Amino acid sequence: MQRKAIGLLSGGLDSTLAVKVLLEQGIAVEALNFTSPFCTCTGKNAGCKSEAVRVAEEFKIPIKVMHKGADYLEIVRNPKHGYGKGLNPCIDCRIFLLKKAKEYMEEIGADFVFTGEVLGQRPMSQRRDTLRVIERESGLEGLLLRPLSAKHFSPTIPEQEGWVDREKLLSIQGRSRKEQMDLAEELDVKNYPCPAGGCLLTELSFVPKIRDVFDHTDGLNMRDFRLLKLGRHFRIGDRTKVILGRNEGENEMLERSVQAGEATLHWLDGMSPLAAVMGESSEELLVLTGRLLLRYAKIEPGTAARIAVNCDGAERELTVEGPLDEEEAKSLMVA
Repeated sequence: MQRKAIGLLSGGLDSTLAVKVLLEQGIAVEALNFTSPFCTCTGKNAGCKSEAVRVAEEFKIPIKVMHKGADYLEIVRNPKHGYGKGLNPCIDCRIFLLKKAKEYMEEIGADFVFTGEVLGQRPMSQRRDTLRVIERESGLEGLLLRPLSAKHFSPTIPEQEGWVDREKLLSIQGRSRKEQMDLAEELDVKNYPCPAGGCLLTELSFVPKIRDVFDHTDGLNMRDFRLLKLGRHFRIGDRTKVILGRNEGENEMLERSVQAGEATLHWLDGMSPLAAVMGESSEELLVLTGRLLLRYAKIEPGTAARIAVNCDGAERELTVEGPLDEEEAKSLMVA
């Protein structure tokens, strides 16, 4: 009887190798990929999702892509196991993903779950003690196989039952990727991306933007987090944020992202960024936004300017008395 397994596939080197190792043992593998607004991968035809889909197509295995939703954002806001160096709740994140994988495993009648995790590779989530916590709290005790480091752990149920051959599993550990690259050559795995992925939650320069959303939003909205990668961000009110586009592409994306009751502003008599006002707005805040966007336009200080305000498909004109000065604008910017 052929056994079936669910593999977490990011599209990176480790998870790709883990899939290949189990395919070599005759396991029927189905891949599971998760998308996140915090992934550093960008571009329409690049990034984690498309790499995972490409790997799945190359290996001729099914893949299901799941989107991390509002429940995931709540974990980021208040993780049980704390943060790493930034706002990265790595342990809680792995538990979240593996709980979803367990649900999917049961839904399709698979026998176990596996990942590309390597003992000691990541300082927070891949220590021996935290790997045990993750396995236990995900509900996958005995059914979570880590093929690349399996020989550093006690045999799992798939190994004990002979579903997989433990002797053909690996004993990789540590942060070096040399063994994985050698294994990739041995298994004829080519065209893999940069071995290490990236998460904006670990980037200290990005943390203030995320905290700002948490501090000024009651109901979490995935849109607000996706937009963190775009433009210049300014906090002009407790429930009001302005994002200024930095180029035509960002202006277009911001214009498409505003929701009912929100506004976009631009200078009528010259070139300026598009300003998207997210959240609550008042006439006073719209005037402030107009002066803010003029700070990034070619206009003389103190010059009155006509600003177009678009909200819910209706456009009106607003006159503002010149741009904010540099210090005023800087005081509103979300670092």
